[in-house]
Amino acid sequence: MAAAAPPDGQEKVIAAAQHIVKLLASSKNAADDMIRILSGFDNRLSLMSDLFTPPPAAAAVGSILEADEGTQREGDEADYDEDDAAARAEAEWDVAAEVVERRVSPAAGAAEVVERRVSPAAGEALVFDSREGAEEYLAAVACLVGAPGPRAEAALQAAMTRLEDEFRHLLVRGAPPLAPEDLQTSLLRRLSLTVPSFNSSAVDLDCHSFAHHPAAVGGDEQQCGRSSASDDETLPYLMAPDTVSALRDIADVMLRAGYAPELCQVYGEVRRDTLMERLAVLGIDKMSLEEVQQVEWGVLDGKTKKWIQAFKVVVRGLLAEERRICSQILAADPNAEEECFTEAAKGCVLQMLNFADAIAIGKRSTEKLFRILGMYEALAEVLPELEGLFSGDAKDFIKDEAEGILVRLGDAARGTIEEFANAIQGETSRSRRPLPGGEIHPLTRYVMNYVCLLADYNASLNRLLEYWDTELTGVDNPNTTPLGHCVFMLITHLQCKIDEKSRLYEDEALQNIFFMNNLLYIVQKVKDSELKTLLGDNWIRKHRGQIRQYSTGYLRSSWTRVLACLRDDGLPHTMGSSGALKAALKDRFKNFNLAFEELYRTQTSWKVVDPQLREELKISISEKVLPAYRSFVGRFHGQLEGGRGSARYIKYNPDDLENQVSEFFEGRKPNA
Repeated sequence: MAAAAPPDGQEKVIAAAQHIVKLLASSKNAADDMIRILSGFDNRLSLMSDLFTPPPAAAAVGSILEADEGTQREGDEADYDEDDAAARAEAEWDVAAEVVERRVSPAAGAAEVVERRVSPAAGEALVFDSREGAEEYLAAVACLVGAPGPRAEAALQAAMTRLEDEFRHLLVRGAPPLAPEDLQTSLLRRLSLTVPSFNSSAVDLDCHSFAHHPAAVGGDEQQCGRSSASDDETLPYLMAPDTVSALRDIADVMLRAGYAPELCQVYGEVRRDTLMERLAVLGIDKMSLEEVQQVEWGVLDGKTKKWIQAFKVVVRGLLAEERRICSQILAADPNAEEECFTEAAKGCVLQMLNFADAIAIGKRSTEKLFRILGMYEALAEVLPELEGLFSGDAKDFIKDEAEGILVRLGDAARGTIEEFANAIQGETSRSRRPLPGGEIHPLTRYVMNYVCLLADYNASLNRLLEYWDTELTGVDNPNTTPLGHCVFMLITHLQCKIDEKSRLYEDEALQNIFFMNNLLYIVQKVKDSELKTLLGDNWIRKHRGQIRQYSTGYLRSSWTRVLACLRDDGLPHTMGSSGALKAALKDRFKNFNLAFEELYRTQTSWKVVDPQLREELKISISEKVLPAYRSFVGRFHGQLEGGRGSARYIKYNPDDLENQVSEFFEGRKPNA
């Protein structure tokens, strides 16, 4: 019979038993565990393998005990050493306590999983390269959260460091580099965003007294719409859905463990850099205020155009999807979600807003107006959506910044229009010589194309110009909008300048051609654009009447002397000296020929630009001159027949004259 264990051994056993009780108290299946433990209490360590397979160290202890037991059975039971028995009992209780601890407390096993992953033997392999490995690791870490004991705490800290690294790695790997066309294609396909096109300078703005930048007024009104993607879609250019799922699993564990600050720091850093890279893909470079103000407009114009194209894409595409991804990954903690999104998105937003602000406060010039208006409209349109992406202090900050920039862009637009009006009034051509042929002046083309583009920003400019003093008089429509008043003022300034330039022509007839060309161009631009709505039909009718007046003035100043040669006034009566009549007729035909040939020589080089007006003028000439010529020749050609050289005086038949009149106003070069 075996001897009892000594007192110190008994105390060891009692301590082990107390430890077992403590562990059982925390077990969900304490009763079952107690039965299993007590039922095998008399067995050796080898009989406990059914409950748990011990680690190598425990297995070694069990083997020693089993070997020792076999030896004792072969020897004399009387020689049994009580000290050895006590030692063996103590060892059995130690191993039994360890077995029970691992059976009823997952923390120890979880710690082992974590320790195995951070050991040198694990190498550089990533936990999340394997789905099974990731599930096992996350389950182990979850068990460590809140578990007592130094080992569990140390293992949890090591696990958090590892998860933080893998979280960063997945964030970086989940955002592959993209070409601009890939980014645009994804946006168009997944968000149905209409990216505005800028077909620069389909209009003619080649006035030397104004800016020589075709793109200055080449921007079309930007209209963008979108249809929202479903909530479970994630744009591929931001992050793949399986990556989002893995990141969410990591975030859940780290947030439960109280590692929100570390998690937010990693998320903010990586995603901020990613969004900045996406801005670069869209052509948005980071520029300081000084850099913006130093760049020449030809270069800055292109950057501004890209900004207008990209801003809606950024807010409705990049940031909206970033918000969605952030909410998916950090669904377990709304506060962490807000912090992470703000840190990721704020830099991107401020970079774009700062560029717009630099444009708004920069030096004003007429060619910048339509880019400023484009930026104003883009910012105003998506500002509510931009604000809605943020919350709390970040929302207030972004709102204040954006609204301030919107005000400054509006001020810049108003100031630029005012400078444009002053530039029209102060325009001086490089030469005081009149434009050859009475053609449309470059100033007229520039101003009217500029004004037509203002109408594309009707809604915005009506807001911006609502309280602006436009110094208007004589507006036909009392209900004219603020933009209508502005347009009326600008065109009035232009007409005054056209009148001033017409006085450079010494020939009154050419003055009238110049007026007709320029005024008809103005009227057609109004009639064929939104300016018609702004100025009204009465304005158009009034100015068409002025064109008819100029046409009448041209006919009177050009053809009065010619027609005077075809009148009977001043001719001797046929009852008198036939010689005197014949001489008078010779003078009349001679003067007619000279006058007509002079008109033909000069007016074939004049240019009536509009084909319809050109034909109408030719018809008016023919209707006045040809009947009078036929009548005069018909009545008096007999007086010259039979005389020597009668063909010298009646050089043209009516058909000849009509053919020559058809060549007027074609802009031929002299002597051509």
